[in-house]
Amino acid sequence: MHVGDYVTTGTNAISIVPLPNVYLTANFKETQLSRMREGQAVTITVDSLPGETFHGKVSRLSPASGSQFALLPADNATGNFTKVVQRVPVRIDFNPPEVFAHLRAGMSAVVSVSVAPAGR
Repeated sequence: MHVGDYVTTGTNAISIVPLPNVYLTANFKETQLSRMREGQAVTITVDSLPGETFHGKVSRLSPASGSQFALLPADNATGNFTKVVQRVPVRIDFNPPEVFAHLRAGMSAVVSVSVAPAGR
């Protein structure tokens, strides 16, 4: 937003980041979710912080794909069907007491979830 911008309904005007409860939302393909469960360990690397690794756990999986929550969801009414793999938001909570001094909202990250059964 810039001074003088016109704000309408649905326009993002502010981002609120709940510190120190920092979390990450990862959009996984629906085909990657079959063995993913809440509580599984997660390893996170952030593109702008090479060599630094963060740890967390899967907090919750969204009840629907991102397209279901879109302001204007796609509606294929042409009669043709093209299967498109959907993305499902997964909330990942960072393990405390991680240091977040260099993390910023909107950064790109690589997320790996350990889906191995317990005891392996």
